[in-house]
Amino acid sequence: MRLMLTGRNVEISPALREMVERRLAKLERLLADSAVSAQVVLTRERHRHVTDVTLHARGDHVLSGLGAATSWPLSTKEAVEKITLQAKRVKGKWQERKRRTPRTRRPAVAEAAVTPPGRAADETTPQVPRVVRVRYAVRTLTPQEAATRVAAGTDPFLLFRHHATGRVAVALRRGDGAVGLIEPEA
Repeated sequence: MRLMLTGRNVEISPALREMVERRLAKLERLLADSAVSAQVVLTRERHRHVTDVTLHARGDHVLSGLGAATSWPLSTKEAVEKITLQAKRVKGKWQERKRRTPRTRRPAVAEAAVTPPGRAADETTPQVPRVVRVRYAVRTLTPQEAATRVAAGTDPFLLFRHHATGRVAVALRRGDGAVGLIEPEA
């Protein structure tokens, strides 16, 4: 992890630098070497020692903590404890994402269990038919125009809006060769 240590109204001594590095090493172990860089600003305001720590972790996570106390060890400890809480939360999210199994989709039609041909029905694993959604353009036609299009075309049905009533209806090719018309009731 890259460390940038800045002092405002403070001379950064080797002992102070070592104390800050020791505290941040605990964070680095907690994040399992996912910490990229840290900026630490040490500020002295009269009798107050302020430590501002900003830690950059993988995945564009920025953790920050501010500690103020009467000595450097106390203010650094306070700032690192705040970041530790944030790091635990981020690490929990990372671990949860790893543990998460792919979601299974619920079958769209659950009432009718269909067994494929050549297979016996199994009580433990019911087979559900696959539902395929299709967008269909609805045109305004008369029933006679719809019947001639179904008879002439390759589609087994035609969804259309009834010219006189304005309701949606279906013209379909029946098994006996005739064309059927399905209209909703009032």
